[in-house]
Amino acid sequence: MTTYDLVLARGRVIDPETGLDAVRDVGVNGGVIQAVSDQPLDGLTSVDATGLVVSPGFIDLHSHSMDVAGHRLQALDGVTTVLELEAGAYPVAAAYRRAEIEGRPLNYGFATSWAVARMAVLLGLDTSGDLRNDFLANIGREEWQRAAPRNVVDRIVGMLERDLGDGALGIGILVGYAPHIDPAEYLSVAALAARVGLPTYTHARELVEMDPTTPVDGAEEIVRAAASTGAHMHYCHVNSTSIRHVDRVLGLVEKVRAEGSRVTTEAYPYGAGMTGVGAAFLAPELLHRRGLTPHSIGLLGAEGRIPDADTLRRVRESEPGSAAFVHLLDEDDPSQFDYIQRALTFTDAAVATDAVPLLWRSGAPDPFSWPLGPDAVTHPRTAGTTAGRCAGSSGRTASCRCPRLCAGARSSPPTWWARVSRRCGARAGFRRAATPT
Repeated sequence: MTTYDLVLARGRVIDPETGLDAVRDVGVNGGVIQAVSDQPLDGLTSVDATGLVVSPGFIDLHSHSMDVAGHRLQALDGVTTVLELEAGAYPVAAAYRRAEIEGRPLNYGFATSWAVARMAVLLGLDTSGDLRNDFLANIGREEWQRAAPRNVVDRIVGMLERDLGDGALGIGILVGYAPHIDPAEYLSVAALAARVGLPTYTHARELVEMDPTTPVDGAEEIVRAAASTGAHMHYCHVNSTSIRHVDRVLGLVEKVRAEGSRVTTEAYPYGAGMTGVGAAFLAPELLHRRGLTPHSIGLLGAEGRIPDADTLRRVRESEPGSAAFVHLLDEDDPSQFDYIQRALTFTDAAVATDAVPLLWRSGAPDPFSWPLGPDAVTHPRTAGTTAGRCAGSSGRTASCRCPRLCAGARSSPPTWWARVSRRCGARAGFRRAATPT
């Protein structure tokens, strides 16, 4: 009988690639899985995994937690690959270079950033490939959010194309933060993605139910781009941009998929989102569109919530890049949590954390310190979306909130992402983990 270095005994083994979902023993030699058996295996070290799930490490398609401390938090949630695809980075070579110098405990990768490239052109920014310094610091400036003439759009598209050549894994399109740009610009970016055979990752602009004056319904824009250009359009955090309209949005996605278009979705299992408080859609006069008030918003690291519109205006003006909780749905109300549940369990949806950078409430950031002290804070989704949330360890409930997630239906990236990741790996855009220095 073979004796293995390590045996994970009697765990519920879930393998999305083969469809296996059963109690098994897993035998490991030299850090490599050598056997998955329905019979007991012998090991020098044996770990009783009864009642636990044994699965591949999660690939997080949507994480803004791009430093060592953030990676460590996500590793505790079962994540082994962290990708910044929605916001992206521009120039992507600078983002890769910074990660290589600092070291990363998890595998990582970046899309190029339409929003930051647009800021570079329209604001004259000298961009660094860093989300905080580039995007969040300028999130509230209206100059970059305006419609641009054709020659400027062509320049932006050319910049994105060069970045794709430098190893970007696709194009992140934060159109929801510049919701009044010409829809033709969005189609130009999608056409570039189709031409090079890589996906786009979109934070959708307003739905028509939220803003009847929007140049195009946010969901319609994504599916039309897929149909007209042939691009693979990925719909980021469909739960938080659709809220109570998620059934209409998912129905639209389902319809165009049946017609042959490539549109994929993702969601996270929380009712509160998080973004820079200077985001266009958090202007006090626009909050009612989402059924929100200033009190629905609270700054990360601060006590309490924003009390009134005047305070919100002051905060948006003085610190527009500060991270803010946005309480969209009440997780303790079953009827509201059901909207989130439907987004999570939609056919072939991915679970993506939308993890956010840590905030050190006093003193300089120290991403290399471990364990983290109480001064470092972030959204719970950074460390509790995959294994944590579904195992009930989020602190809100001891029972599973997402049973189909725990059954393996959505806990690892779906088959479409396996195809994309193989292609991206071949392009050398995806980077393996390096030991932090």
